[in-house]
Amino acid sequence: MVYQIQHTLMKSAKRFPDKNAIVYHDEKITYKDLDVVTSKLAVTLLENGVRRGDRIGVYINKSIPAVISILGILKAGGVYVPLDANAPLTRLACIIENSGMKCLLTSTRKGDNVQQMFPEKNPLDVVLLTDDLKRLKEGLPVKVIPWKEIIEKGEVSLPKNLSIDTDLAYILYTSGSTGVPKGVMISHRTSLTFINWSCDEFDIRPEDRVSSHAPLHFDLSIFDIFTSLQAGATIFLVPEEFSIFPRRLIKFIQDNKITVWYSVPSILVHMMVHGSMKNHSFPDLRLILFAGEVFPVKYLRELMGIVPQADYYNLYGPTETNVCTYYKVDQIEPDRIKPVPIGKACSNIEVFALDENNNIVTEIGKEGELYARGSCVAQGYWRDVKKTESYFIKNFLNSGFDEKLYRTGDIVTLDEKGNYNLIGRKDHMIKSRGYRIELGEIEAALYSHQDVKEAVAVAVPDEFITNKIITFIVPKKPDSLTKNEMEKHLSKLIPIYMMPEMIEFLESLPKTSNGKIDREMLAAKTK
Repeated sequence: MVYQIQHTLMKSAKRFPDKNAIVYHDEKITYKDLDVVTSKLAVTLLENGVRRGDRIGVYINKSIPAVISILGILKAGGVYVPLDANAPLTRLACIIENSGMKCLLTSTRKGDNVQQMFPEKNPLDVVLLTDDLKRLKEGLPVKVIPWKEIIEKGEVSLPKNLSIDTDLAYILYTSGSTGVPKGVMISHRTSLTFINWSCDEFDIRPEDRVSSHAPLHFDLSIFDIFTSLQAGATIFLVPEEFSIFPRRLIKFIQDNKITVWYSVPSILVHMMVHGSMKNHSFPDLRLILFAGEVFPVKYLRELMGIVPQADYYNLYGPTETNVCTYYKVDQIEPDRIKPVPIGKACSNIEVFALDENNNIVTEIGKEGELYARGSCVAQGYWRDVKKTESYFIKNFLNSGFDEKLYRTGDIVTLDEKGNYNLIGRKDHMIKSRGYRIELGEIEAALYSHQDVKEAVAVAVPDEFITNKIITFIVPKKPDSLTKNEMEKHLSKLIPIYMMPEMIEFLESLPKTSNGKIDREMLAAKTK
């Protein structure tokens, strides 16, 4: 039985021991070898003090060792916390401290950054290297375990019952409105709700060759890894250096005979617009899944013409629910310009929209905020009771037992077929390039500069990346700031996908009648 998500590997390792589980460039690892090495890693973690529920960081560029790290942590009963390997060190330090992690898996190259994160007091106790130990910079005041020590262990056996299905499996940190990233807590049971559904709904098979494009700190990666492992399929990790080169992505799909592709729409648009995708054929692709942002209809229609044999699904859901609704795109009307629906609830999940009076919306076309209930709902935000209580609320529609609803903040309408259509965000949280971004975090980074008097970030709709981010700054003194100076400042505080496309300097920010910054007027200035 699959009670925890690491069991997806253990189950398939018995069924397909000699089958390739993961492929990355010319590297491969079979299900049997993956099962063995992750058990060795788990035992090493246990020997070094890791206990059930401990948060353990994964600070590695996408690779087979990165996936090994995740599975080894889970087998040890730990909670994996994937770190964006390319994020500013100040952001990573914030996550390490907030999560309370004492152990970190990283590479020799990345390991040198750990000392820079904590120049005074390092909260980590143990660092495990996922490659051959060469030499770390002097002065890292933690125990360092080389990869060789892990893989050279003899046969190991894991203690039973290191975790149960209600224990946390992972924490994914997303953008926070206060400038501090917030950690979404996901249990094994919650994740398995999605894994089991997606494996069955999309008929993922052992012969499937599944692309893994999403970074490991992005919730799309849960499908790539665990749904594939559940089915006994082969995971093909898309190298990070391919992501910005559409022709290389196209060649990756063709050379590896990918059958299942899952990514944000902007990646597919990128391949069509800049990679001449229409001049290539993709006979092996049978399933194209997209999520994270709106897919411009004109490009979705074009893609369906390029790969006509594939099934297309629009998947919707915040990190707090993974995917909670889906919509199969059978055809698109020639005159349609609106985005395709986000669809209906996945199995074992209920979604509904509430109007301003907290009544369930049943009228076609009427707007309401989307809520979700069921085992898909996350356990809240790590160490943030106030924010958890704001978004994970008691189910007031059923007072017979204690249950949580998650309010997504997304405004939707119902159509005549019972599908939900996404209208927009209730707050200032946006999507850009598939990432969920709090504009408040960008504003907090802007305000942290000593010469910034006022600042605001606004989102402007864009057909390629969903939203462009434009920032407006009022300096304390005229001509005291430059665009280059602000970009350098921001690069130390926020990841690259949150960097604004445009920085403008103003003498003052327009205000509404109640004294708030007039964001709509500023957004209109950019059109």
